[in-house]
Amino acid sequence: MAFAHRLTMKNDINTDYIISGRYKFKIQDPKELAKYIFVDLEPDFYKKVKPGDVLVAGENFGCGSSREQAPVALRASGLTAVLAKSFARIFYRNAFNVGLCLIECETNFVDDMDEIELDIENNLVKNISKGVNIEIKPVPKIMRKFLEKGGIIEYFKEHGGFDEIV
Repeated sequence: MAFAHRLTMKNDINTDYIISGRYKFKIQDPKELAKYIFVDLEPDFYKKVKPGDVLVAGENFGCGSSREQAPVALRASGLTAVLAKSFARIFYRNAFNVGLCLIECETNFVDDMDEIELDIENNLVKNISKGVNIEIKPVPKIMRKFLEKGGIIEYFKEHGGFDEIV
């Protein structure tokens, strides 16, 4: 089980809101960088997150720059996944590359601190707190493989390439 953490600002969360430029170039350690996620929106946001929790947002999450620090910092914070109505394309790919799961679904049925369960195999998010099942857009097979291994680099190290899934 995981708990949901909803941002006060739901749509168009850009990568500079996720991790401000004043930190992303100064701090190299992902765990240290994670202390500054959403610092300009909710300064103590990182203190709420427990390992395995899920972030909930609205549309166009991760718009902005193509740098990987944003998904790296989110993953290092302990977040397992981000639920959003839609994601910026480059952020979507970067997130799976570093092993952060992104789930596209309706997020209006998830409130802050709802207890939820991800069921990627059956394309569902189960909101235990409300007794609601939410259908999700299927996660592509290759992205699920990256998640299983912790990202594209770990997948490549183990398999020596992509031949078996392409």
